[in-house]
Amino acid sequence: MPEANKPGEAPREDAAGPLCIERLKDRADFLRVAEGGRVHGRGFSLQFSKREDGAQARLGFTVTKRVGNAVMRNRVRRRLKEAARLSFPEAAKAGTDYVLVGRIEAASLPFPSLIADLKQALARASHIKAKRGPRKPEQAKP
Repeated sequence: MPEANKPGEAPREDAAGPLCIERLKDRADFLRVAEGGRVHGRGFSLQFSKREDGAQARLGFTVTKRVGNAVMRNRVRRRLKEAARLSFPEAAKAGTDYVLVGRIEAASLPFPSLIADLKQALARASHIKAKRGPRKPEQAKP
């Protein structure tokens, strides 16, 4: 099994393409990206937020319990990861964090459609201003 890239290294490649996409894993990063822009596809929502450092683009995945049981959530996550592996390196902008939020439709969509939708969403995300206003604080009920 190949070793993972160290932070700051360029992704290694093999005959099938890039082996490693830098991943988002910290909750704080997911929350920051959730405050950014959104683009919707048929099997997912793509959230994105620009970073100040301009380093390699990073990607996170999330699939909620609304999608189904653990088997269905994992199936959706695996399909999104593979679609991202095939389309992310060429379409993602450096200095941007992305989160793919899986939907139930991702489990049944034809795989080439899922890849095409993801490439289209990444292209649309690069033309949209990534920062929305902060969410309204919840009002305390008396």
